[in-house]
Amino acid sequence: MRALILVLALLAAPLAAAQQAADAIAPEGGGAGGVQVPAALAAAARAKAEGRAFEADNWMIAAAHPLAVAAGARVLRAGGTAADAAVAVQAVLGLVEPQSSGLGGGAFLVWHDAATGEITTLDGRETAPLAATPRLFLDEAGQPLGFFEAVVGGRSVGVPGTPALLAEAHGRWGRADWAGLFDDAIRLADGGFPVSPRMASLVARDAARLARYPETRAYFLPRGRPLNAGDLLRNPAYADTLRIFAREGARPFYTGGIAADIVARVQGAEGNPGLLSRADLAIYQVRARPAVCVPYRGHEACGMGPPSSGGVGVGQILGLLARYDLASLGPDSADAWRLIGDATRLAFADRGRYLADSDFVPVPVTGLLAADYLAERATLLQRSDALPEVAPGAPAFDHALNWGGERALAQPATSHVSIVDAYGNALAMTSSIENGFGSRLMVRGFLLNNQLTDFSFASHQDGRPVANSVAPGKRPRSSMAPTILRRDGAPVLVLGSPGGSRIIPFVAKTIVAMLDWGMDPQVAVDQPHLVNRFGIYDMEQGAAPLAPDLRARGYDVDIRELTSGLHVIEIGQRLKGGADPRREGLAYGE
Repeated sequence: MRALILVLALLAAPLAAAQQAADAIAPEGGGAGGVQVPAALAAAARAKAEGRAFEADNWMIAAAHPLAVAAGARVLRAGGTAADAAVAVQAVLGLVEPQSSGLGGGAFLVWHDAATGEITTLDGRETAPLAATPRLFLDEAGQPLGFFEAVVGGRSVGVPGTPALLAEAHGRWGRADWAGLFDDAIRLADGGFPVSPRMASLVARDAARLARYPETRAYFLPRGRPLNAGDLLRNPAYADTLRIFAREGARPFYTGGIAADIVARVQGAEGNPGLLSRADLAIYQVRARPAVCVPYRGHEACGMGPPSSGGVGVGQILGLLARYDLASLGPDSADAWRLIGDATRLAFADRGRYLADSDFVPVPVTGLLAADYLAERATLLQRSDALPEVAPGAPAFDHALNWGGERALAQPATSHVSIVDAYGNALAMTSSIENGFGSRLMVRGFLLNNQLTDFSFASHQDGRPVANSVAPGKRPRSSMAPTILRRDGAPVLVLGSPGGSRIIPFVAKTIVAMLDWGMDPQVAVDQPHLVNRFGIYDMEQGAAPLAPDLRARGYDVDIRELTSGLHVIEIGQRLKGGADPRREGLAYGE
């Protein structure tokens, strides 16, 4: 690597706050996707660039942007908990990568409590308006709308859950002063932060949709042109919103002035207004859900249950693979990837039929993860070639409902945070606004989600009801899979990823890489992706040598970009962290 170079001086920021907020250097080659790296994190950036895990003794954080990692690190260094740090991290992420997550979206959180040994999962998923009907995403002829016809505007916006989730987590497990957790994000929003290359490229790609609404256009397309990498971007409206959040907590988002502005923006969205009302916001609640925990290789993998399909999906893949010796096959074996790919296909077949919001439809979580059911399904993998077709199974189910199948796919605009604090608590939180830039509606400096398009657009399939159809107050199915692995009751891995419906195989594959193939966190996330949800094997260029063997086994292969954002912490004698090279995040600790 060439010598580290100072970059902020080149921006000549006129405000002292901007200089303080971005006290940063950029390693040659980026080290974090070409984005600025605060000086204290330079060693973490070097470790990532060199393909090795970053190690620490006391605490660690892995998140999607160096400035967010720095904010969380300051909280942990001062004695805060993982829950405290998560608030600071998410506040910065909503500013520096608004295309992925923020206060206008939702999140799932998995928490291991060091004092009690308990796993808690919190559901901060968005909810559909009370006025929503199964025809929400159908046209006048009863046909499903095109995806972006549904997304852009107010129709797709659900009640944001992230503000309430952050407040709930801090109330349960926080030690630090709530108001001080927003200091970094407020300083960056007021003083400005450099636009990352990734953000700039996504703005350019989406410019036509971002231009549709005045507030969004003014922020992302100043002077009518997309932001450039390195531009100093200020967001005083977001800073003001954070000041309200710091002073009053989440209440203003649900019953106060921020709530009123959200409703006005959604209902007034020209060309595609939505149904969200003040009542929808006022009744929103974060829900504590039963964790989904499955055994694998002497460990227990714990994640989110419905309305997420992440915990069940990851659990089914691991449960199907547990009967096969992946360790002896190794990561370069087409036979290993045949097993992983078809196990994923079987899990996705069940996902499409059974997984939805369990507050509204019965979901056979126990049956889908039962040892005898997975053993029976695993016999389908006892072959040398690809499964010719895949159908949902018939798990034990105390409600004999004949669901239709569907393939509503979550989109890849999401962010994941993994944190281990000095007290031994572990947190995995995945947050999202769904599609890149969500609904493209902006309120008080943050974007609103389009999570309602995670519902099935059609309510029936071949005359049978679809479990994940729209209903008033219902939460759309998600693929987010924040996961904590434990051994003998103690956490050993904390991980998760963005990536739409590919989150599930991204997380499962990383667990296999670490437990079966003995990889450290950075090596595991650096491995090229191979993903098979519905029969076609998507793979990154780095996995191309496997393509001929997989084609010979009967798969169609599509070599393409697969942009995950895995953030992994391994807990052993030391803490070891890995951050996905496909994005700009870092793993750092002390």
